[in-house]
Amino acid sequence: MDIIQKIIIWAIPVLFAITLHEVAHGWVARYLGDPTAARLGRLTINPIRHIDPIGTILVPAIMVFLPGNIIFGWAKPVPVNVSLLRNPKRDMTIVAVAGPASNFAMAIFWALIIKCFIGSAVSGSSHAEFFVFMGIAGMAINLMLMTLNLLPIPPLDGGRVLAGIVPNKFSMMLNRIEPYGFFILIGLVAFGWLGKLIIIPFIYSLNFILSIVNVGAEDFFPYLYQLLGQSS
Repeated sequence: MDIIQKIIIWAIPVLFAITLHEVAHGWVARYLGDPTAARLGRLTINPIRHIDPIGTILVPAIMVFLPGNIIFGWAKPVPVNVSLLRNPKRDMTIVAVAGPASNFAMAIFWALIIKCFIGSAVSGSSHAEFFVFMGIAGMAINLMLMTLNLLPIPPLDGGRVLAGIVPNKFSMMLNRIEPYGFFILIGLVAFGWLGKLIIIPFIYSLNFILSIVNVGAEDFFPYLYQLLGQSS
């Protein structure tokens, strides 16, 4: 598989994974009383309104050229005014969960795409194979974003969820950690720990969704290895 094919296969899943993740936060925030994102025109699935030059374009583009890496990225965060939420602590927890939940739903959608086309792909249809590869890319990016964002590190969604369910004094401690969250993530990457933290929930989530749509691992994983440029 050449680079152009790989970019085409990953582009749509990546754009919608990171876009709908942010839009989900805004939709739920509006439902719970905060119209900030709606007033700023951020409750749209138009990726252009959510593009972050580094997270949406540069980082995924670089990772396309790194064999064996699952591509990820991020969009501009949707603004949420916590003070406008009807029950700030509880509702911010729900807003935080909405992003990873949207990625889980999208992973199921892409799994259904795989289910529809994998039989024809195995039989040798190149057109069906294209959709299988795109479905696998969609599952991979969405489950990667879901498991990464559920890590209990502020400002990731998991950190905000944790802040919403622990006593207030611990919530305040987590809020003080938030400005350093990015550096914590860099440290986890540098020491090789980030992948170890997310690989197990990633694999369990992947196998769970494959079982839901009744796609066998023996059909799925050879295409995954081929997409990632690895041998099975």
